[in-house]
Amino acid sequence: MKQPCVYIMSNKCRGVLYVGVTSDLTKRVWQHKYANIPGFTSHYCLYKLVYFECYKDMYSAITREKQLKRWRRDWKLALIEGSNPTWEDLYSSLA
Repeated sequence: MKQPCVYIMSNKCRGVLYVGVTSDLTKRVWQHKYANIPGFTSHYCLYKLVYFECYKDMYSAITREKQLKRWRRDWKLALIEGSNPTWEDLYSSLA
């Protein structure tokens, strides 16, 4: 999916959360899942895409990412569970 997106990765239901932004969601999530790039997501095994939003331009996506990063944890959990109540890995839905 090649358009600006904000996404949230996790390791399990209500587990550790990572909020990111990318211009190619499919490629970026694949990198998190399989490339084992050293950093926060690999350290905490954050391999499940549990939420994403797509935008028309990168400025809007970055603005939303910054907003979500400032949110309290319980707000992020409610956001995820509003569209993905079972915490399914949404990566397969991108293909």
